[in-house]
Amino acid sequence: MKRVASIALSFFLAISMVGSLSSCSQKTTGTFEAGKGTFLLNGDSMVVKAAEIHYPRIPEPYWEQRIESCKALGMNTICLYVFWNLHEQEEGKFDFTGNKDIAKFCRLAQKHGMYVIVRPGPYVCAEWEMGGLPWWLLKKQDVQLRSLDPYYMERVGIFMKEVGKQLADLQITRGGNIIMVQVENEFGSYGTDKPYVSAIRDLVREAGFTDVPLFQCDWSSNFTNNALDDLLWTVNFGTGANIEQQFKKLKELRPETPLMCSEFWSGWFDHWGRKHETRDAATMVSGIKDMLDRNISFSLYMTHGGTTFGWWGGANNPAYSAMCSSYDYDAPISEAGWLTPKYYQLRDLLQQYLPAGQTLPEPPEAFPVIEVPAITEWEVAPLFDNLPEPKQTGSVKPMEQFDQGWGSILYRTTLKEDIEGTLHLDEMHDWAQVFADGQLLGRLDRRQGEFTLPLKSPLKKGTKLDILVEAMGRVNFDKSIHDRKGITEKVEIISDGQATELKDWSVYNLPPFYEFVSNKNYQKGQAVNGPAYYRATFHLDKTGDTFLDMQTWGKGMVWVNGHAMGRFWEIGPQQTLYMPGCWLKEGENEIIVLDLKGPAETKVVGLEKPILDMLRTQAPETHRKDGQALKLNAEKPAHKGTFKPGNGWQEVKFAAPVQGRYFCLNATSNYDGNNIASIAEFDVLDANGKPVSRENWKIVYADSEETRSGNRTADKIFDLQESTFWQTVDNTAFPHQVVIDLGKEYNVSGFRMLPRAEKGAPGLIKDYAIYVKTNDFKY
Repeated sequence: MKRVASIALSFFLAISMVGSLSSCSQKTTGTFEAGKGTFLLNGDSMVVKAAEIHYPRIPEPYWEQRIESCKALGMNTICLYVFWNLHEQEEGKFDFTGNKDIAKFCRLAQKHGMYVIVRPGPYVCAEWEMGGLPWWLLKKQDVQLRSLDPYYMERVGIFMKEVGKQLADLQITRGGNIIMVQVENEFGSYGTDKPYVSAIRDLVREAGFTDVPLFQCDWSSNFTNNALDDLLWTVNFGTGANIEQQFKKLKELRPETPLMCSEFWSGWFDHWGRKHETRDAATMVSGIKDMLDRNISFSLYMTHGGTTFGWWGGANNPAYSAMCSSYDYDAPISEAGWLTPKYYQLRDLLQQYLPAGQTLPEPPEAFPVIEVPAITEWEVAPLFDNLPEPKQTGSVKPMEQFDQGWGSILYRTTLKEDIEGTLHLDEMHDWAQVFADGQLLGRLDRRQGEFTLPLKSPLKKGTKLDILVEAMGRVNFDKSIHDRKGITEKVEIISDGQATELKDWSVYNLPPFYEFVSNKNYQKGQAVNGPAYYRATFHLDKTGDTFLDMQTWGKGMVWVNGHAMGRFWEIGPQQTLYMPGCWLKEGENEIIVLDLKGPAETKVVGLEKPILDMLRTQAPETHRKDGQALKLNAEKPAHKGTFKPGNGWQEVKFAAPVQGRYFCLNATSNYDGNNIASIAEFDVLDANGKPVSRENWKIVYADSEETRSGNRTADKIFDLQESTFWQTVDNTAFPHQVVIDLGKEYNVSGFRMLPRAEKGAPGLIKDYAIYVKTNDFKY
């Protein structure tokens, strides 16, 4: 009898545990609300442990496996953005099918007992093309994004209603699993406009999201700029941040509100031409433990980053820098869905915070991985021999004016007279190649601020001038989201100080769609020394995930079996493209490569492991030439001072404004007693005490920059990312200097400085002097 009773009791406990872990998988109505100091799920206290993952960055057949991996990690919620430009790629045409079926994604989360936080934007950032806003908004010349611009708000309202049709009935009160919905996204980092944020809130409600808490997320430094009284406030910050400091102001303003870190950054994203980013696992786990011990909810951004397939990668500005296709993010779950040591360290922690008697489910198995033998037999279609019908224009115009959203665009003209001097592309976005009668004259890279090309010799009348421009990804942050592509203003020849505009252009649209790239005149042949499409087939006896090795290719995009896989660029750090096995077939498979630059060897191999950290760029990592040293002996400082200890922004006003374009910070000591100086963010103030635009800032000089253990160069002080920072190396003594070219002269009245976010603000400068000049300093 005792054995039977024991078995019965064990069965009862098991059933009870499953019910507790999977309550939201049962389609019964419930409630979720903000209580006194805690969230309340059906009236009971709940700490939200959310895993941020993005449905378009995961192949739809793999969605369920990734959700199960998040549950087995110890999370109870999935957090996700809604990507407007993915669903409305053409104005008025919405698509929520296949990899865009967001309702299906939410239902899969519910199937596995996971709640959902929805972040519908309309702006999402996310290192995604234009921050999720549709490119076609830029066809309207005077559009003001993220504002009360009537056209913009009209389109936002239409989009939000479409999202509501998909998701409003999945709120927890209606039997679904959605427990929170976000209003806009980090708007405090963009501007101060409470009427706009209020209008977005109203549109979210009108879309049907009326049953669950609506919230705003921002940084601790700016969340009050647009904080609405009737919304929940949350803050975003990265691993290593001082948790107490991050919530200090929020607790003062709302002492009884539930606290939540709506984005706790587990890692960081990669840029083309920069070192692969990683973040320490132990620091991440320590921060989450700190929050759990304080009953603070969190969303881990990212728990699984995945892949920014196709052309959807965004860019930062200033300075312009495009993102890689891999969105691995150094997250606990890797790009291919593998469980990393960081995953298991966090799982061990979260296991300790389960209710008594509960255990975590075992993680799902990883998908099989295969190698693919070298693909070497290709058909070739030279780009210039496979152009579509042209469009005619007098002056050049940006890509959007030719009804093109992504890809490359070719501007062609025939010279009506001899020209010599310097070719000026005003302004080129983002990577251009210039040809004269088919011969390459040079390449220009927006990342390097290259918009002019000196002509080595005169070009004769009748020369066919081609400018092939690749759009590498629209800026996804700050005012630069108004990022039109192609050549945005004009093309001119500058000679003897005179500028002459070139006109009468034929324009060829080269979109990145499979239907376009597959419809070419492919012929067997050798590699082309220039832009061309390449097509091959390869046979597989079995399918599995693999990583396409693109090391021998130049720059371009890849399509496999009709799927746009992403971008490659020989400079790295990413050298492989993640190829999900669910998009491969047993038997014959097709691969198409567009190489704009030209390959060293036409070979693609499928590897078992990715290459994400091979940097092959020749660009300098630091802002100081060999032997260069700043000379300040003869200069008179505009201000001398001492920073206060601790975290948070510090503002300094000069006794009197100083006119100048070049701004130098000379740090002479720190609070740590070592050699390291560090700054997270920096603003220069104009005569009215307002921050001047950082759009055209450049670092002219930095005496020391740490590039061994991370990307800690001086340009990080104005990249609008509080999680990144400039740091000097530990073996270079004070003083440490940074010189900024502000882009034009200002009447400078002071500055603002943000130390690192970690407790104690490591590398916090103590004593300093400021110099401002109209001309550059001497070195």
